[in-house]
Amino acid sequence: MILNDALKEETRMQKKPYAITTPIYYVNAAPHLGTAYTTIAADSVARYQRMNGCEVAFVTGMDEHGQKVADTAQEHGMTPQEWCDSMEPAFRDAWALLDITYTDFVRTTEPRQAKTVQSFWQLLHDKGWLYKGTYEGWYCVHEETYYAESELEKDEDGNFICPDCKRPVQVMASGEENWFFKLSEFQQPLLDFYETHPDFIRPITRKNEIVSFVKGGLKDLSISRSTFDWGIPLPFDEGHVAYVWADALLAYCTGCGYGDDIDPDAFDEFWPPQYHFVGKDIIRFHCVIWPAMLMAAGWPIAHTVFGHGFLLTKGEKMSKSKGNALKPADLISIFGVDAYRYYFMSDVQFGHDGSISMERMVQVYNNELANTWGNLVSRVTNMTKKYFDGIVPEPSEAASVNPLREISDELYAKYDSAMEIVDFTGAIKEVQALAARANRYIEETEPFKLAKDASRAQDLADIMYNLLEAIRIIAIFMAPFAPNTSNEVFSRFGLGTTYDIEDIQQASVWGQLKPGSSIEVGDPLFPRLDVDNLPEME
Repeated sequence: MILNDALKEETRMQKKPYAITTPIYYVNAAPHLGTAYTTIAADSVARYQRMNGCEVAFVTGMDEHGQKVADTAQEHGMTPQEWCDSMEPAFRDAWALLDITYTDFVRTTEPRQAKTVQSFWQLLHDKGWLYKGTYEGWYCVHEETYYAESELEKDEDGNFICPDCKRPVQVMASGEENWFFKLSEFQQPLLDFYETHPDFIRPITRKNEIVSFVKGGLKDLSISRSTFDWGIPLPFDEGHVAYVWADALLAYCTGCGYGDDIDPDAFDEFWPPQYHFVGKDIIRFHCVIWPAMLMAAGWPIAHTVFGHGFLLTKGEKMSKSKGNALKPADLISIFGVDAYRYYFMSDVQFGHDGSISMERMVQVYNNELANTWGNLVSRVTNMTKKYFDGIVPEPSEAASVNPLREISDELYAKYDSAMEIVDFTGAIKEVQALAARANRYIEETEPFKLAKDASRAQDLADIMYNLLEAIRIIAIFMAPFAPNTSNEVFSRFGLGTTYDIEDIQQASVWGQLKPGSSIEVGDPLFPRLDVDNLPEME
């Protein structure tokens, strides 16, 4: 046992570190399709990078401080902590339902997060990046954001409203003391950083927006509040708690191991992350405030902040206030977990707004999963049972030259390139190309006819081996997006689980399916759906 543990630790140390984060989600509402979309995307990357030989830190969590949370708790007749505690199961259960494989779930009310926040801001205080002053101006509680009057919009009555959520804004009381971060001094350093790190902000439309914003000038940022106490106290001034964004952003560090007493080297190993995945509505916090904070501390900055688009139903962004924020469970009950995950990663181009509908989900499900992938598995396993008693046949040397192998041999390189830039639709397209070609291969070779000719027995064996091997390889590359059905295929092939794959390039090399092994048939992976008998997406 000790030897096995030592070998596991040696293997871990040999792996490449890879870190990815979702936003630290507000606890004012349960997860909906939008938050699930971000989380599934991060999970797909995390799963793939584990299969690609990486030791992965995948961080998510709950943003529990701030005035908005305190107000929401009061509306529900709870203390802020009671409200936050009541919301934790909603998030953990949603991520369990979606098979999210996070490595750390950070709650900003945890003592370890307070340790990170207080240590960080003490450091910036000691470095001279903070000063005490007063703030008078406009503030949106819902967005937890300060706005200049020039940034505000007006409602039909002429009252100022938030430019993002369209809710009324309030004037922060004159004379309230705050601690300020000298954000204005980072205008040129940030512009220089964007120039020398062209992939820091993606896609390019988000980068252009941020560069234009920073060129317009930066104002110093209030990082504390003194009129309420629902937050982490600043260590150098007991009367002040950290402003919510001065707290939540640092949860990424906590989740990557900052201050970990058990593994003190974890933070140095995983920081900075390869990706922060965020919605496009919070890119200013992540692309302006966050890198400036890290510059001030002298800490490395994440490789890329990827600001994806919104999911739209009937042309509108999903939100709780509009009543169109569907829960993941609503759709999983119809499509299943794997089809749910697959749809959002394959049909919605990551980085752009995506219009979703029940009709389109059924179309993708039936065309790509039921007809192409699922039908391929059913046809080939049934023919294997019928023609070879469920045993993988022995191929001839000539069998290795075939159109399926031609695609397979290039699949890893194309898939890896797409996943490296989080082009999920592109990666899935490459896998589906092999599945579609395998179905066409059946029509071209007609194994059902060859089975009637005893003189063509080896040809039949070659064709069936090629089809089974193609299925094995497709299952490997589908695993980051549809893990349960990939594992089901592996189980039917007697191959264990895709979770055990730590070198996807080697595992997907052609010809590793062992002749003589047993193949099970099983139920259809994706039974066809009838769009006329499904509920409408509100």
